Amino acid sequence: MSRTDTSKVSRWDLHGRAHTVRVQRTGVQRTLRCDTCGWRASARFLPWPKAQEHLTRAHQATVDPSNPNRRVPRVPNARPPVPDH
Repeated sequence: MSRTDTSKVSRWDLHGRAHTVRVQRTGVQRTLRCDTCGWRASARFLPWPKAQEHLTRAHQATVDPSNPNRRVPRVPNARPPVPDH
């Protein structure tokens, strides 16, 4: 009987929202599933770069929350400040 293991790849987008792709392993086969959009894919070897690529392309999530020097970039204000007259 095959053993099942699960890991995850998490990234934050520029708005500070967390996005996660879970990697489930059964034997040599790995299944990737995005918690945010439900995207699924399979990978036989090295699924983590594929998960990172999905997070970058689909969600613009590039900030690694496991990095001790992390800093979530601030999104600039949508409208410019009103000048004082």
